[in-house]
Amino acid sequence: MSETNPPPVPPSPPPAPAPLPQRSGCATAFMALFGVALLLPGLCAILFGGAILADQRPDPTIIFLVLLGLMAGFAGAWLIYAAIKGR
Repeated sequence: MSETNPPPVPPSPPPAPAPLPQRSGCATAFMALFGVALLLPGLCAILFGGAILADQRPDPTIIFLVLLGLMAGFAGAWLIYAAIKGR
């Protein structure tokens, strides 16, 4: 009697990765609203910073506040971008 071996079983494909959880619409709205609120200090920094920097010798404290406002504006723009882009 001859011995018969069953045919080899092909390997199964790897499992599909789990989908990323979706961010809730409420979190997206809060991110966008907070981003718009942070754009306002950035706008003020651009307007008043340009006028102050036109002065011959601006105060270093004022320059620091202008830079702080610009950073807040960039953070607001980033939050709006992250809210729109999603994951």
